[in-house]
Amino acid sequence: MVSLYTDLTTKEIVPIFSGGGTRLPCYIGILSALAELNLGFKHVVGVSGGSIVAALLASGKTMKEMKMLALETDFKQFRGFSLLNLLRTGGLSSGDIFEQWIDNQLEGQTFSDMKLDLHVLATDINGGGPVVFNRKNTPDLKVSVAVRYSMSIPLLFSFKTFENHVMADGVILAEDALHQDWSNHGVPVICFRLKSESEHRPVPKRRFLPLVSYVLMLIQTFMNAMSREYVHAQYWHNTIVINTGNISSVKFDMTSEEKERLYEIGYITAFSVIPIKLKNYIFETAVR
Repeated sequence: MVSLYTDLTTKEIVPIFSGGGTRLPCYIGILSALAELNLGFKHVVGVSGGSIVAALLASGKTMKEMKMLALETDFKQFRGFSLLNLLRTGGLSSGDIFEQWIDNQLEGQTFSDMKLDLHVLATDINGGGPVVFNRKNTPDLKVSVAVRYSMSIPLLFSFKTFENHVMADGVILAEDALHQDWSNHGVPVICFRLKSESEHRPVPKRRFLPLVSYVLMLIQTFMNAMSREYVHAQYWHNTIVINTGNISSVKFDMTSEEKERLYEIGYITAFSVIPIKLKNYIFETAVR
């Protein structure tokens, strides 16, 4: 399989993995399609759930390693929901178990250790807008910390502070915060966004205190609405929306079959749509 790292035979792009939550197998399928299309990169941008795969890739993990990790990891371990935690820290889960897990996978690497130029975006809800973590801005920061910041889904994970910022999920960011010249050389950016369909579920009746279930329903509705947000015409040609059906971004009890399905959806969509979106760029050498 073709390497995702650029060489003299590959075309360079800057992939942006925006959102996704627990649906990271979809991004791994996208990476497989990029390799087969002979598209490589030196920069990769991760937002919210997309920052997990972006960080793993930038650390040097292969697609085979990432796919095995996604298939074998039990996402339920990252929940640990507590109403008391919600009242104290603004989130049902502290996110500490997730942060330790991703730090272990990255072997404690900082941004300066990354093999690719990794950019992780989070949102400062204290009025500061986007916060970018990368080799230039935060070389000595552990990548796992930045990924945890970017994964701060409101009400689900506790808010975290960084300097004078109050960090929240990066997916809240406006499109213009994503569509930048990340390479500083005009390399085309392609933003991959995952979209979920609405799913009606029975009103929870089993719990003595059903607040957790209602909060989770609210979070899922919010994340689904964000995934279906209008794509501005200015960015449409550089945006690929992948429909993941009824698999939501906060599905922690995902089966192996669902993970495999997400991988296939990501691969098939990217492989079929990218040549259309980047037709002139990919084939310009052949035309000459």
